[in-house]
Amino acid sequence: MIYLDNSSTTKPYAEVMNTFTKASIDYFGNPSSLHNQGSKSEQLIREARRSIAKQLSISPQEIVFTSGGSEGNNIAIKGAAFTRQDRGKHLITTAIEHPSVLETFQYLESVGFTVTYLPVDCEGRVAVQSVIDAITADTTLVSIMHVNHETGAVQPIKAIGEKLKDIEKIRFHVDHVQGFLKVPLDLHAAGIDLCTISGHKIHSVKGSGFLFVRDTVKLVPLIHGGGQEYGVRSGTENVPAIAALTKAIRLSSMKRDAQLQHVQALKAFLIDELQQRSGMHVNTPNEQSAPHIVNVSIDETKPEVLIQALSKKSIYVSSKSACSSKQKSASAVLYEQFHDLTRASTALRISLSYETTKSDAEAFLEALDEIVAEVRTIKEVKL
Repeated sequence: MIYLDNSSTTKPYAEVMNTFTKASIDYFGNPSSLHNQGSKSEQLIREARRSIAKQLSISPQEIVFTSGGSEGNNIAIKGAAFTRQDRGKHLITTAIEHPSVLETFQYLESVGFTVTYLPVDCEGRVAVQSVIDAITADTTLVSIMHVNHETGAVQPIKAIGEKLKDIEKIRFHVDHVQGFLKVPLDLHAAGIDLCTISGHKIHSVKGSGFLFVRDTVKLVPLIHGGGQEYGVRSGTENVPAIAALTKAIRLSSMKRDAQLQHVQALKAFLIDELQQRSGMHVNTPNEQSAPHIVNVSIDETKPEVLIQALSKKSIYVSSKSACSSKQKSASAVLYEQFHDLTRASTALRISLSYETTKSDAEAFLEALDEIVAEVRTIKEVKL
C-alpha cells in the first residue's frame, strides 16, 4: 500500500494507539465524578493540558479540548460572532477556506450577519491589505486558515495578526489544522485569539483536537450542559482521545525537524517530476507552501477516474478535502486561485507523511503515467 492522502487523515503512531488503549482501560471513569476513578481521569486531562500548553508556550487554561477541526472551527466562529454581535455583525474570511469554515459563515449569513469573502491571488494567498481594507465599523471577527487544505499555500497570518492587534473589538481566528507541527506558527506573536487544531492530521486518533482560546476571549458555547472545558464545550470529556492527542503532539514535536526535511525533499522531487510531464500543471506554490502537499491538474482527465484507478493499484490519493471529495464539482479553491474551470476540475492532491519513501513517490508517478496515458487514449478513441 502507498498512502498519499495524509491531508485527509494520518495513520496513528503505534505509541499513540498504546496510549489510547491504556487510557480507555485504566482511566474509564467520568472526570466529573467525585470518586477516585473519576479523579484519576480528571488528573490525566489536567496533565495533558499542561503538556500541550508547554509545547505551544501558552497557558493550560487557553486549551479547550474538542473532537477535531470541524467542531473547533464551529465553536470559534459561531461563539465569537454571537458573543460580540451587539458590537457589530460584519465578519471577514477568505473564499478558499475549508467547508467547516465556509458553511459556518453561510449559516451566520442566514441569521443576520454580513460576511466578506476575500479573493486570493494566483499563488492562492490573500493580500494583507485586502483584509485591512475590508474592515468596517461593524467588523468583529476575521477568520483565515494558515495552510490551505488543497494546495498547501501558506497565508500571511503573522502579518495579518500584527495589523489586527490594535483593533480591540476584532477577534482573529485561524484554522491551523493542516499547518500544525508542519509550518511554524507562534500563536501569541501572531496575535491570534482563536486557533483550531485536529489530532488525526498529526498521527493521533480521530475525534481528538483542541481549540486555543486566548485567555481574554469569551465565547458563547454551542453545547450547554455540564460546563466542562471552562463552559465552552460541555459534555463528558473523551479521556482516551485527549491522552492520545497529547502523545501524538509530543512524538511529532520530537521528530519534527527530521520528518519535515524528509517530506520537503519528497515534495520537491514530485513537483519537479510533475512539471516535466505534458499536460500536468502544478497548483501548489513553489514558495510559501506546506512541506507535505502537492496539488496537480492533469489535462483530459477526471480526478475520480484517476483516484479509482490508482486505488486498484493500492495507491491512495485524493482530489479535494475529505469533507467535499465525494462532490464531483470543480474545486472551489482552485477556481478562486486560477479562474480556470478546467484546471479546477482536473486536480489531484498528493499529501505526504514521514512514512512516505522516495520509492513510494516513484511508484506513484509510474502508475500515474500509465493510467493517464490509458485514459487519454480511451478519450481519443471515443472522439
